Amino acid sequence: MSATSPLPAQPRGRPRSAAAGTAVIESVLRLLEEGVTVSELSMERIAREAGVGKATVYRRWAGKEALMLDVLRSLDERSPELPGTSVRDDLVALLEFLRRRGLAKRSSAVMRTVVAEVQARPRVWKEYHETVVSARREAFLAVLRRGAATGEIRADADPELLTDLFVGPMLARVVLHEWKELPEGLAERIVDTVLQGVRPAL
Repeated sequence: MSATSPLPAQPRGRPRSAAAGTAVIESVLRLLEEGVTVSELSMERIAREAGVGKATVYRRWAGKEALMLDVLRSLDERSPELPGTSVRDDLVALLEFLRRRGLAKRSSAVMRTVVAEVQARPRVWKEYHETVVSARREAFLAVLRRGAATGEIRADADPELLTDLFVGPMLARVVLHEWKELPEGLAERIVDTVLQGVRPAL
């Protein structure tokens, strides 16, 4: 199987139990909090800790990679409701969400462990990007396209490039420069700085 092939499709069978799935994910998080490493986790141990049968775990997840992807998804907050009052306000809300998630990652050893584990597995990290990360990026693109339509930003501005310009400074602090602060007001400063260069000329 190639490094870029999608994760195996989940097998069909009896209806999935939401309660059992929640119990499994919570058991993984609890074990990680207790200091168990990901490599030490087995599907059998996870099933035992969750109080479900091993078959129940394998019906929902084809293997530990797929399970860890859902564990990471469980740590994600729901994307924010956008105020919709202006492009600036919506961009600030989206960037503030990234800032708060960066702070959560810094303060949560479990989140750091899960993120590192998923990043080390190219297939899983690719699928996470294609689902969770791509949806977040599309939210930025939708706001910027609306801004071009309403005249709040220049119509000739490339929304893909603008998304990188808005998101890049925040991600640089969250991912590359973890020693730098993520202070309140950072989202506003980034948005206002970039918008100054892309507003239509009067």
